[in-house]
Amino acid sequence: MSFKVYIPARFDSTRLPGKLLESVGNWPLIRYAYERATQSSADQVVIATDDKRIASVSQQFGARVSITAEQHDSGTDRIYEAVCKLKECEDTIIVNVQADEPLISSRVIDQVAEELSVSDADIVTACEPLSRVEDLEDENVVKVVRDDMLNALYFSRSSIPFNRERTGDLQSALSAYKRHVGIYAYRVSYLKTFVVAPKSDYERLEQLEQLRGLSRGDIIRVVDVIEPCGIGIDTPEELQRFRLMVSTQ
Repeated sequence: MSFKVYIPARFDSTRLPGKLLESVGNWPLIRYAYERATQSSADQVVIATDDKRIASVSQQFGARVSITAEQHDSGTDRIYEAVCKLKECEDTIIVNVQADEPLISSRVIDQVAEELSVSDADIVTACEPLSRVEDLEDENVVKVVRDDMLNALYFSRSSIPFNRERTGDLQSALSAYKRHVGIYAYRVSYLKTFVVAPKSDYERLEQLEQLRGLSRGDIIRVVDVIEPCGIGIDTPEELQRFRLMVSTQ
């Protein structure tokens, strides 16, 4: 199986602008996801960014960089511009690794690429159980619900499924809730159709790009991770939490 990793890296993050250049330990934040990606079986890892500062820092630690336009509706749209510039073949499998997932597992990167190569899905992504009760109501922790075939029914920043009874130990109930991990596998041919599709109302409301695919009826397979993927970095609090994790290693 052959695939490539593209890491979309936007400077002006809504909740924490410039976070990818924040120092954590001896590295900028973006390097953590990059290094995890290079430990996967990917043939190549490319950082797609709109920002010369991110490009310069990335090139200093040896990354291949593709400069993209500033205005893109999503990381997937940004990746498609880079894919076109680098003239990837239509059947190439691309794994989109979010730059703010510093603990993404290299084994999970391989896992989603492998699942896409053997399945009928348009997109393959991943999820893992929530680990903290406070994550249930945290809008920065995206939740996913699936059908019995592991295909996504919906993604939301809200707590889904909703616990109507509100009884029992919430900690023990966490196994029913899944955190969506910031990773997607798809083929270049699929990307061509995705980027020209209009945003759905759900995508606009939730600000989640994968809802564009769901609204079109695309099949999004959501596999259970074979190895924990840690935390996403969306807020100053999460950045500080990650710094503490690195400092104690």
